[in-house]
Amino acid sequence: MATLLNWVKNKAKCDDISAFHAVLEATGPYHEIAAEALFDAGCKVSVVNPAYTNASTTLSTRSFAQGLGVKTKTDHTDADSLARYALLVQPPAWQPPPPQYRQLQILQARKQALETDLQRERNRLEKQQATRGEPLVVESIQRMIQHLENERQVLEQALETHVQAHPDLSHDRGLLQSIQGVGPVVSTLLLPILQPGRFKDAPQAAAYLGLVPVEHQSGTSIKGRPRLSKAGNATVRAKLYMAAIVAARYNPDVKALYERLLAKGKSKMSALGACMRKLVHLCFGVLKHQTSYLPKSA
Repeated sequence: MATLLNWVKNKAKCDDISAFHAVLEATGPYHEIAAEALFDAGCKVSVVNPAYTNASTTLSTRSFAQGLGVKTKTDHTDADSLARYALLVQPPAWQPPPPQYRQLQILQARKQALETDLQRERNRLEKQQATRGEPLVVESIQRMIQHLENERQVLEQALETHVQAHPDLSHDRGLLQSIQGVGPVVSTLLLPILQPGRFKDAPQAAAYLGLVPVEHQSGTSIKGRPRLSKAGNATVRAKLYMAAIVAARYNPDVKALYERLLAKGKSKMSALGACMRKLVHLCFGVLKHQTSYLPKSA
């Protein structure tokens, strides 16, 4: 990091790099150290997703490069495209999440990885049992499933301990769970996503989660059915889908929306997509105003 900061200072021709704008593509955990080091040094930092338009409707870096006619992908061309992107698009500034939210994200990521591995082992066990597989293989899979379940329980307890240890997290989770359809799993999952100051409004949060409809229409002959953009984390959307099914039955506002869309001829999947978006709006609202959920349709 010292080499990077020295390079920035040399380019800025002074130790004050507050006017320097660094744009980094989100690359899992690999961009975070550089982004935090530049931020701590006083540099303006933007972290952009290369694959899709972000929550503030800023053009994605991949689309921007395609618009420039860039067909090759090398470190040099990527850097050149990002520099042009920073100059012309001026993406919003990024700030590192507070430590308690960062730790929560790390624990959740590990829990999701364990659940993915657990499902894979269960699928393997089902296949072995369906084909009368080798007993030793079945026993091996069963031991692995038990081990993964134990590890998942450890992570679940660690998540609960972490939330309880931070009054702000515990309070906000309680606000989220005041919404019918939002249970412990979804509320804990949304806490770091909807952390204070991350989004300026609910539509931005919904766009970040890939819950905005995307239309496909050209002239009078081409008119495809609107579909969710499905940008962002698919695991979170899957959890929100299950929450929307529950909310469509028991949450007055979501139920009214669901029934109204069905009455207009919308498909059940399209209506549930709107319910998912409605849930995110409600979650954003209770956190923004720091008040428990009060149904309007009750």
